Amino acid sequence: MNLRLATCSYVEFRPGMGIPVRSTVGATRWPLPYQLAGHARLVTPTRDMLKIQSRDAYEFSYRRMLNGNGIDAIRRELLGIAAMADADDAPLVLLCFDQLGKLPPPNNWCHRLMVATWWTEQTGEDVPELGATGAPTPPPTLFDF
Repeated sequence: MNLRLATCSYVEFRPGMGIPVRSTVGATRWPLPYQLAGHARLVTPTRDMLKIQSRDAYEFSYRRMLNGNGIDAIRRELLGIAAMADADDAPLVLLCFDQLGKLPPPNNWCHRLMVATWWTEQTGEDVPELGATGAPTPPPTLFDF
């Protein structure tokens, strides 16, 4: 099975983008009009990491976690989610709460961009960001689909 990844926020995601996968510590704060295919636990930051305010310190801690889990274990977990979702060639879209572009740099960062960069460094495979419109987006409703 070919594994392709992308990233997006929960509110910017639309089903045509791929297979939605949770990558957050907490569950969504509102009902989703789409089914999550799974939870990518090996790329989910810890609750303690969420307390880190410095981007550099957060990224150091997060990358240490990713390296500790290892690319092979993470790939196996994601392939398992893809197989259960019968993803075919659709990308798994790692979702989180942050809408990028709402804050100016250097405050415009999120773990999903860090995992995308880390994945590309490890595998050479591009992980596109599908959200990041910068415009306020309300949570999707059933009428959006």
